[in-house]
Amino acid sequence: MPELPDIIVYIEALGARIQGQRLERVRLGSPFLLRTVEPKLEESFGRVVTGLRRVGKRIAIGVEGGLWLVVHLMIAGRLHWRKPGSGLPGRRGLAAFDFAHGTVLLTEAGSERRARLEMARGETGLAALDPGGLEVLEISTEEFARALRRENHTLKRVLTDPKVISGIGNAYSDEILHRARLSPVMLTSKLTDSDIATLHAAAKETLLEWLGRLRAEAAGNFPEGVTAFRDGMAVHGRYRLPCPVCGAGVRRIRYASNETNYCPRCQTGGRILADRALSRLLGADFPRRLEE
Repeated sequence: MPELPDIIVYIEALGARIQGQRLERVRLGSPFLLRTVEPKLEESFGRVVTGLRRVGKRIAIGVEGGLWLVVHLMIAGRLHWRKPGSGLPGRRGLAAFDFAHGTVLLTEAGSERRARLEMARGETGLAALDPGGLEVLEISTEEFARALRRENHTLKRVLTDPKVISGIGNAYSDEILHRARLSPVMLTSKLTDSDIATLHAAAKETLLEWLGRLRAEAAGNFPEGVTAFRDGMAVHGRYRLPCPVCGAGVRRIRYASNETNYCPRCQTGGRILADRALSRLLGADFPRRLEE
């Protein structure tokens, strides 16, 4: 799922191309994409784009009259800049946002249709779509601490909860926790003030570092190849590969369609965290320590 750095780079690329331009129409390739009935999508046609904004992991496109078109890419949704009037690419094509000088295509890989388009009227309507998480790059360490300690959850869960922290998902939470050298299953109630300061610094450093990398990678072009698995990541998507810090093999915890990647030497003191499926399969043979 595109997260804060990816969404910001998308918004910057869109802003350079559609800010101040007239949205001629929106062509829908899937009847399930639009999730709201009021205001109507057609109300945005013919209106000039007045601004773009990130709302958590959503991209909000504002047009004249206080209307907002809000795109949530979910896991597999991606944006593309194409020549005017470009057709929707088969089953992957969900929507085309047409401008006189180009078209923004929304596509989604796979058979599931999770990406969504919502309409909102005014700041109140836009705020209703905001999960309410705090912006980790803007808040103080004290505010960050209060948010983490509000409820007792694992660090992985609280970092990826959009109601607590805005814009962080599966990929960057792994990278942040590795940089902070904290276990993904550590409970927030166990955090010391020093742990929280370290985690906050790691979050800001990781997000800003990757934002810089993605901007350099795009180099003014529209970002293509947006993915959660990138060369240069320390642990995310690197199961069994060596940790770039200590060389230990990266481990994972798998659950549903997600997984958590971590370094047992850097983050858990050498302890191997139980993977539900694998630990059940291996039973007593499941290794508990890195040396095993």
